[in-house]
Amino acid sequence: MKVELVAHTPEPDMVCAAAAFTSWKKKTTVELFEDLSEKEALDFLKMVMGFGHLSVTEHATFTFSISQVSRALTHQLVRHRLASYTQQSQRYVKFKKEEIEYVTPPKIEKDKEAKEIYDETMEGLASAYQKLIDCGIAPEDARFVLPNAATTNIVVTMNARELRHFILLRTCERTQWEIREVAIEMLKQAKKVAPTLFSDAGPGCVTGPCPEGKLSCGKPMETRKKFQNL
Repeated sequence: MKVELVAHTPEPDMVCAAAAFTSWKKKTTVELFEDLSEKEALDFLKMVMGFGHLSVTEHATFTFSISQVSRALTHQLVRHRLASYTQQSQRYVKFKKEEIEYVTPPKIEKDKEAKEIYDETMEGLASAYQKLIDCGIAPEDARFVLPNAATTNIVVTMNARELRHFILLRTCERTQWEIREVAIEMLKQAKKVAPTLFSDAGPGCVTGPCPEGKLSCGKPMETRKKFQNL
């Protein structure tokens, strides 16, 4: 898989800090953005976020290119409704058999017998797709034989509030491995350009008790340390 932060709001931390100050000051947001010292701004943003007033974080957006991931992953990803998505279309993009790639789950990769079954199945589906195309079937109908494992590319735009919520849910150890890896990489890249907005981002156990109850992975301290060191 490949995750790339291709665009974001310039100075996202400062933009959200100026937005936070707007409700407290007589000055306009433009004046605040120009006059605030970085320390004053970021300290105030941390305080406001600590109070749970996260609407100010909606003023910063982040756009990611996510490629070579499975359709199984994107079916989960697009369930996060407060985001914008554009995905590679299997309806308009026609593939040749040798161009069809698929993601192999690690547990299958490690099991020789399972891997043989899996690869044979993927090859058979790719062959079936090609035969349908050769019969004159349109890609939009031939694609019905393609598996959830088939790779795809998608562009995702989220504001900081939704991105934090996505990270909260999808970096948990109980999340499926592929979308967890994507979420962790998105966090790493967002944190580089907006360290204050994402300073405490991660699964629920990073900032408090595990919200999973009896379904907890049982490793909150280990997980907390991992995300604090990202």
